Amino acid sequence: MEHYYRELVGFLSARLGSRQAAEDVAHDAYLRVLERTDAERIEHPRAFLYRTALNLVVDRHRRHLVRQSEPLEVLDSDERWHSPALTHDMQLDQRLALMQRALDELGQVCRECFLLRKLEGLSHQQIAEHLGVSRSVVEKHIVNAMKHCRVRMREWES
Repeated sequence: MEHYYRELVGFLSARLGSRQAAEDVAHDAYLRVLERTDAERIEHPRAFLYRTALNLVVDRHRRHLVRQSEPLEVLDSDERWHSPALTHDMQLDQRLALMQRALDELGQVCRECFLLRKLEGLSHQQIAEHLGVSRSVVEKHIVNAMKHCRVRMREWES
């Protein structure tokens, strides 16, 4: 299924108007497909991947609309914005520590690709040039890093 990646990113770029947004959706789509828990064989992998990606685009659009329509008064009256609970902060700190642990298990290049993409916002091409590797290597590393982190976080949180 990896050979559909560039094609999918091009398809999504045309719909989203942003290559970075398209790459993010493509990553998430690949993860969803790779993390499927049912053992049922996918009959048409390309169509399944595209359908998954399009569903993610719709979800992303809906979240954006909800965020835009949220009245400011709701945020003002919501206690969470004024006094975050200490336990909530502790949970975030614990999750962050677990995420760091998962990232530490990755190889150096894989971890660096992931961090340059997710924290620095660099494109796949920029990361490839920065690290002196091919763009497809960057793409594979990012997908592998995301999958590894999700699997480890699920293991540790259960």
